[in-house]
Amino acid sequence: MKITARLNRFILATLLLSTSVAAFADGDGGIKQGMLDRNFPALAAAKVEDAATLAKQEASSFLMKVSARSALTVEGTLPPLDGAVQWLNSPPLTAADLRGKVVIVDFWTYSCINSLRMLPYLKAWADKYRSAGLVVIGVHAPEFGFEKDTGNVRHAVSDLKIDYPVAIDNDHAIWNAFSNDSWPANYFIDARGRIRYHQFGEGNYAESEQVIRELLTEAGAKNLPGGFVADTGKGAEAPPAFGELQSPETYLGYARAQGFASAGDLVVNQPHLYAGRALKLNQWALAGTWTLGAEHADLDRAGGDIVYRFHARDLHLVLGPSADGRPVRFRVTVDGAAPGANHGADVDADGNGVVTGHRLYQLVRQQGPIADRTFEIHFLDPGVQAYTFTFG
Repeated sequence: MKITARLNRFILATLLLSTSVAAFADGDGGIKQGMLDRNFPALAAAKVEDAATLAKQEASSFLMKVSARSALTVEGTLPPLDGAVQWLNSPPLTAADLRGKVVIVDFWTYSCINSLRMLPYLKAWADKYRSAGLVVIGVHAPEFGFEKDTGNVRHAVSDLKIDYPVAIDNDHAIWNAFSNDSWPANYFIDARGRIRYHQFGEGNYAESEQVIRELLTEAGAKNLPGGFVADTGKGAEAPPAFGELQSPETYLGYARAQGFASAGDLVVNQPHLYAGRALKLNQWALAGTWTLGAEHADLDRAGGDIVYRFHARDLHLVLGPSADGRPVRFRVTVDGAAPGANHGADVDADGNGVVTGHRLYQLVRQQGPIADRTFEIHFLDPGVQAYTFTFG
């Protein structure tokens, strides 16, 4: 989950336990492993590798929590949904239009890994409960400049097969009306237009679905479909391996860069020739001629590299093509070799891929034992824009 203070997204694993993220985050935004081990040893030892395991853990946790949870309270009222620059899949909706419906308002952005991993549930809930009166609304609130391009958002909504209404909130008007500060964030609104529940970050899916059912029942719905939705996400949308996650989200733009370890100093807003060096865990380096901007690093000449020492099952990188839109070819290695069976959804077994648009690219999905490994991406063409690493 991204919050205003920019805690690293990977601490959101703890939200599966419906406890405060703050309790587990250290000063650098990491998980306090000792606290996790003491309080939740089963999760700390677990390797959540598939949807069935995640669903089983979710259901077990939910059964313990639901009896302890008090009746849903009123947290506020649905604010106006004014200020979106465009709506997709629907004409503009208002609070008055939604009266009598149960509504989930989901704040997301299309290159956010946490938002992507929540999508299978949101899409499934929208389909499962639409006829009973549920409306899911995605509020796309951009983080990066390219996410303000309505064409990019429209393309992402199509590629991600989202068919519920999406408000493009480029000016964060709806975001501010909710006083929201995170991606993803879900607000559950009853048929009278009152906010009754919220979920910040990934996890708590069974409890969230039970809230949907309670609010629909309050509104008079009967004979609701049974069971809980299972995660069907593929590629970057698949559940992460929380038990193996030791690397944080890492921005490459100088405004929020951490862990930079190229030889020499970081030079901003002008081309500079960088050289790599040996890296410690969660350090990264550039090699070749790059220009570091506030939001992203741009490759000025073909043949540049980014190297990262990481510990996680999955590695993703948000990338964009050259400023004139030309595709950029690349090749990935892990510990100096082609990834083979450990390639991500956006590369082949030899590590080859192409940056064709601004989005999150899954570059590594390990199949075997997880250990500290060195990732390298070599760009065969100039112009690539590199924004942030995320892990799963």
